[in-house]
Amino acid sequence: MRTDQAYTGNGDVPVLAVSLELAAAKWKVALHDGRREKPAVHTVAQPQAAARLQAVLDLIETDKEKWSLPAGVRIVVSYEAGQDAFWICRALQAHGIECYVVDPASIPVERHRRRAKTDRLDVIKLVINLRAWLRGERDRMHVVHAPSPEDEASRHLMRERGQLQKEVLQHRDRMRKLLATLGCWDVVDHRAFADRLEREEVRCHDGAPLPQEMRERLLRECERLALVEQQLAALEKTRQTNVPAPARQRCAALARLKGIGEVGASRLALELFWRDFNNRREVGACVGLVPQPYDSGESQVDQGISKSV
Repeated sequence: MRTDQAYTGNGDVPVLAVSLELAAAKWKVALHDGRREKPAVHTVAQPQAAARLQAVLDLIETDKEKWSLPAGVRIVVSYEAGQDAFWICRALQAHGIECYVVDPASIPVERHRRRAKTDRLDVIKLVINLRAWLRGERDRMHVVHAPSPEDEASRHLMRERGQLQKEVLQHRDRMRKLLATLGCWDVVDHRAFADRLEREEVRCHDGAPLPQEMRERLLRECERLALVEQQLAALEKTRQTNVPAPARQRCAALARLKGIGEVGASRLALELFWRDFNNRREVGACVGLVPQPYDSGESQVDQGISKSV
């Protein structure tokens, strides 16, 4: 008994659905033409990215010939969004192959307490969901909008700024906590504090000098903090000039609104407003402000916003 009917798209032209389960050591590749009960599953484990991608392309050509598919068959590839981001999608599209990046949280899963989970089972489920999605069953998975290389690169400006700010706070907080173990509540303001450490003016609660190991560790923390603050200052000087011209125009428009400053406008322009939205639901889903009601029988609970992008 066949579990999947062939999706033929327009007319009688078949579709070759391909799904990838990505891992650092190897990829699982599932191919399904809709004519057979089970998809074909392969493993590619080349150490280099280009060679591994070429192996996937070779598998597609091999199975096309094996299954006697026409030369112009529609090939659709999907994989879950993750650490590999969008380079695979762009590389496949450069070869004329249709590719979709899928939100992993949107794929339905079994609700059994114990369920089998392997890369092979995951890639089979993904290719079956892809064929169903192509038939029009849009609830099988949600496709992530892939940014252009320029938009993706420009997002690093604000993300690196936030990371550097976080590292500054981490270094200062670490030094405060180390000093607190000795009853020293000194103010950690980096440069002046580092100078006082050098002159051995920072003391324990009873006036005794800091242990040599603690003092050396704090000096190393000060050096790392100085490097992070230097990088943050350099980024702030070049941030505006590095923002693309279209994003600068959006930043200027957003900054005219009350409650939005220069940094907030840059973050919104680079992270959000490069996308095209068709309605307000898409905006809410993108920023994670969609309500999550739980309404079953007599139980009606508002679970708050989704907080998912």
